[in-house]
Amino acid sequence: MYGARSGLKTLVLEKGSAGGLISEAPWIENYLGMGTVKGTELTEKFREHAKRYVEIREFEPVEHIEKNEKFVIKTLNGEYESGGVILATGTSRKKLGVKGETEFSGRGVSYCAVCDGYFFKGKKVVVVGGGNTAAVDALFLKNLGCEVTMIHRRNSLRAEEAYKKQLKGRVNLYLNSIIEEIVGDRAVKGVRIRNTKDGTEKLLETDGVFICIGEAPNTELAKKLMVSLDEKGYIKTDKNQRTNVNGVYAAGDVTGGVKQIIVACAEGAIAALSAFEDLRNPYWAKKAR
Repeated sequence: MYGARSGLKTLVLEKGSAGGLISEAPWIENYLGMGTVKGTELTEKFREHAKRYVEIREFEPVEHIEKNEKFVIKTLNGEYESGGVILATGTSRKKLGVKGETEFSGRGVSYCAVCDGYFFKGKKVVVVGGGNTAAVDALFLKNLGCEVTMIHRRNSLRAEEAYKKQLKGRVNLYLNSIIEEIVGDRAVKGVRIRNTKDGTEKLLETDGVFICIGEAPNTELAKKLMVSLDEKGYIKTDKNQRTNVNGVYAAGDVTGGVKQIIVACAEGAIAALSAFEDLRNPYWAKKAR
């Protein structure tokens, strides 16, 4: 939107449906001016507003980007040329990497409470994690009528105090605990957990396991462009969202830092305005003089 309003010919290429992980949030309470809003509802508002200014091509993943005089962006539908590229590729859910996780994926193991929670109404579920996402998912599942148990490896939850207060007395909580194995037959039947303090193990019966242990940055395209990453694998940018590669910018969760919608929106605006400024008067041309 900021690119188009600046006069740039702008196109959004989205590998899935627009909105990314925002759409998976049961509700959002801290986006300014919106009060409490469903993730899907906020995503739809963003999409409809942006479409007034720019074309959004959903379900058109970028397969490859190469830089010659201009950038050549290749998708399954064709090729596009561009003077600049903003990488807003976000993050993907991390996996536990324990026995049974892959085997029971889609058969009791899930990474999205909004997507799959309905199938577990009235059943026992386990939520793995201790941050805001885990807390929100646990509350969402509780409101569906599930018996919820949270498992977190540290001695206290990392979630905001507001969420901790809502969780208190409503969910079972195992701190200093990790899952060693997810067990079952045709579907999940339980999890084997280990206390990291005393080493004791316990088998918990459950019908579902919701894994909410953070995200990993989607940087495959950045790596192809030789964009610099930090020690955690996130894209490094300056205050203007510029990367080390001339004409390449990055915004949102893929840059790490504070992963909040309002921050991602601000970074997107800055990146678009930087692209406009640079295409009009390239900073790298000045350096070359």
